[in-house]
Amino acid sequence: MRKKTQLMTAVMLFSTSIAVSQMKVRDEVPAKYKWNLTDLYSTDESWKVEKERVQQQMKQVASYKGKLTQSAATLLEALELNSGLAKEMVRLSSYASMKSDQDTRVTKYAGMKQELQQLFAEYGALVSYMEPELLTLEESKLNAFFAAEKGLVTYKFYLMDLLRKRAHRGSEEVEKIMAYSSLMSGNAANIFSTFSNAEFPYPEIELNGKAITLNSANFALYRASEDRAIRSKVFDAYFNKLNEFQRTFGAQLYGNINAGLFATKARNYNSTLERALDDGNIPTAVYHNLVKNVNGNLNTFHRYLNLRKRMMGIDTLHYYDLYAPLVEQVDLAYTVDEAVDNILKSLKPLGKDYVDVSNKAFNERWIDMYPNEGKRSGAYSNGSAYDVHPYILMNYNGKYNDMSTLTHELGHTMHSYLTNKKQHFANADYSIFVAEVASTLNEELLNDYMLKQIKDDKVRLAILGNYLEGAKGTLFRQTQFAEFESMIHDRVAKGEALTGEDFDKMYLELTRRYYGHDKNVCIVDDNVKSEWSYIPHFYYNFYVYQYATSFTASTALSEKVLRGTDEDRKKYLNFLSSGSTKYPVDLLVDAGVDMNTSEPFDLTIAKINKVMAEMEAILTRLGK
Repeated sequence: MRKKTQLMTAVMLFSTSIAVSQMKVRDEVPAKYKWNLTDLYSTDESWKVEKERVQQQMKQVASYKGKLTQSAATLLEALELNSGLAKEMVRLSSYASMKSDQDTRVTKYAGMKQELQQLFAEYGALVSYMEPELLTLEESKLNAFFAAEKGLVTYKFYLMDLLRKRAHRGSEEVEKIMAYSSLMSGNAANIFSTFSNAEFPYPEIELNGKAITLNSANFALYRASEDRAIRSKVFDAYFNKLNEFQRTFGAQLYGNINAGLFATKARNYNSTLERALDDGNIPTAVYHNLVKNVNGNLNTFHRYLNLRKRMMGIDTLHYYDLYAPLVEQVDLAYTVDEAVDNILKSLKPLGKDYVDVSNKAFNERWIDMYPNEGKRSGAYSNGSAYDVHPYILMNYNGKYNDMSTLTHELGHTMHSYLTNKKQHFANADYSIFVAEVASTLNEELLNDYMLKQIKDDKVRLAILGNYLEGAKGTLFRQTQFAEFESMIHDRVAKGEALTGEDFDKMYLELTRRYYGHDKNVCIVDDNVKSEWSYIPHFYYNFYVYQYATSFTASTALSEKVLRGTDEDRKKYLNFLSSGSTKYPVDLLVDAGVDMNTSEPFDLTIAKINKVMAEMEAILTRLGK
């Protein structure tokens, strides 16, 4: 009965969500929907006091210079000091960053972020002697140290991995220069973030007689309108405004690529891709095989696009149609309370402890839920405050996709929470390669739960369609982004200069190939050429492919969690608490998925086709 009522009041809930999401002033948002950063520091002043304390304490690391290889005890002391300082600096950085993200227009917090960037650069210069000195250790002597000092076992993975990368580390002087280069290497990304979030002149459009500022949150909201004319208008206004700043966005991205190229050459890597993947000891073949496999299965993607066209009842599918509701008059809208209830129930297969901690995240103000003017767009989980708890930034708009995003970020939060609880800070971080597994698996569990509750054909179509939207956005779209990244980095590595116009041309051609533009599968209008310019992930250097690999890994693992044994579920939870104690590919093998094979990808394509087959059967029953 509750589900029926929920669907009947969908329009009302949708209107309520818009009203909340359109709040202009942060103070209007109820406190329970805002994260509580006093768990980190009680005031800005206490943050400043702690920063000054750390700044003084970090000078102690210089006293270990020339002594690291003398004894196991001395090495342990130095590593413990380094780890403790890093932990406190990351906490300081988290506070400044999240304060700034609340309202990116507040220059005070932007200044605090800059202070931390300088602090990290200063500290990097102070410890620049450590890795060159450690690299003089022979493996036999290091093993003797492990035998002599049991506490060093905590740092064994780090130390052995460092020796593996010996060819990519330089002298003390080189390492000092690399540390100081961080003052410049992030400039392009910082400028992009500030301009995009705080100063970009978002277009204003009139919708249904009401003036709307088309910021990132509203673009995401209104591109999903049931009204095709609104969708077309929104895409045209947003992308055309982006194109007015094509030269600026192009210069920023080109600067970021050059920063990556500098680090690649300085570290003696063959390519920026090789350097980006080497931290996790991930072969470049994993990246290239993903692109190859997806390109080889674009017919599956085109099957989805043709299915979307059929479901929407339109003759020609355009790019601006891709976020519209799939089923007429079914508006899957959820208040935050309803979303939380659905999410917690969907997570029951992971056990009571997992659900209990997730409940704390919702009730103890770990989450900043709604958009407000100046707030950073998008969503993320920040689990770097080791001694506190993770935080989640959302821009909740009341759609099914927002509920899905919320459980996605909760997956990251639980990953961080569990690994922080079990691992020493030195091993509590985890590779991006495995990070997206926890988040996308949460989405799989939510989809599975919702499908079990809903029998109505139209609503099932919407839920199944949401899964396909996830496949489109996570597997196909992110791989397209990955291929675009590979193309632009390769061209700059060859000495070519790229402008915003070049990026436009490359992006449009690639997008049209993926979406079957020339086959009339989906028309990619000319204004889509500007889409690259608002994607922040292109500043993370070969980050996005991991969304796609994680999607395939989580598809395989979700089957084990939902339909496997207790041992399968235990392996998965152990994986979430393993941090960086092994290389990511090895951690996934322990969890039950081997990314060295094509099996995860093949299983994912099979599931996508199975979902489409069910949807096509439903459409036939409905006479469509």
